[in-house]
Amino acid sequence: MRPGKKVVTLSVRREVVEYFKSRGLAERRACLPAGLQRSTCRYLSRRKDDPKLVARLQELAEARPRFGYRRLHALLRREGHEVNRKRVYRLYKAAGLAVRRRTRRKLRAARPTPPTVVTRPRQRWSMDVVHDYLADGRRLRSFNVVDAFTRECLAIEVDTSLPSARVVRVLDKLVWQYGLPESCRVDNGPEFISSTLDVWSGQHGVKLDFIQPGKPTQNAHVESFNDRFRDECLAQARFPTMARARAEIELWRVDYSCERPRSALDYRTPKDFGDIARRSMPPSAGAAAALVEGDADLLLRRIFARRADLQAASRSSCVRLASRVAWSSAVRARPRSVS
Repeated sequence: MRPGKKVVTLSVRREVVEYFKSRGLAERRACLPAGLQRSTCRYLSRRKDDPKLVARLQELAEARPRFGYRRLHALLRREGHEVNRKRVYRLYKAAGLAVRRRTRRKLRAARPTPPTVVTRPRQRWSMDVVHDYLADGRRLRSFNVVDAFTRECLAIEVDTSLPSARVVRVLDKLVWQYGLPESCRVDNGPEFISSTLDVWSGQHGVKLDFIQPGKPTQNAHVESFNDRFRDECLAQARFPTMARARAEIELWRVDYSCERPRSALDYRTPKDFGDIARRSMPPSAGAAAALVEGDADLLLRRIFARRADLQAASRSSCVRLASRVAWSSAVRARPRSVS
């Protein structure tokens, strides 16, 4: 036993008893200073862990190596395992599945003004840009959009360059799908301080909430998401091509929003929490169009089909006209016979 160690748990008290017994004391007298009953000291655990539960815990930990025991416990309960969280923690520690995180030294500084508490979806979208590299060394950038209330990742746009026009195009698609946000919290990057995004926010009545320079914690929701994005997606794979990166990142985004339990949401998924919260809100433009039309894609298919027919007819007319011109030119160029 280490000197100065507190004698609190049963395992430590048993170590104290063994120490006194090694010095020649009887077991009865050795249990007195440790405050331990002889029956407790002699007790041998007969508990046997379910091998299927242990195997499934190891499978989940291998599939999601950056998940802690709390999220693994939520996944086990979701699959129907009646298991206590403390038991999962004991098995988690015994199997050596814990991953140690490197913590940065915190500096004392004055705290900024606390942000407004979000109470509903679309009240604030948090946005940021993450940098990484492909396997061949080319630069990879991703534009991440997170709903600060539901914790859903609404979009991850991936490319080598993301100008402000590309950011506006992504936001237009999200507005059609989810509706207009009240505000967008961003940093002072070139994508967000441009006049293009400023004009878009003025036209739609969306407030751009800029954080202080050098204070990323003021945009904590998206910074927390970026940490998990780097840890669970970017650090786990090397993308050979940009198309492969887009596909795998999109799969991870769907898994994050639809399968990953969040402790801040009582271990519910962001998608389930967001669907419940949006029931009392008016539908977005895309949802309203689908409700009115029944199948909004049907009209678009008819328009594009008609346009394709017109283009095909135009091409065939041009081909017929060109063949006629070529035939007439050949007839004119043919020498006439002299009678």
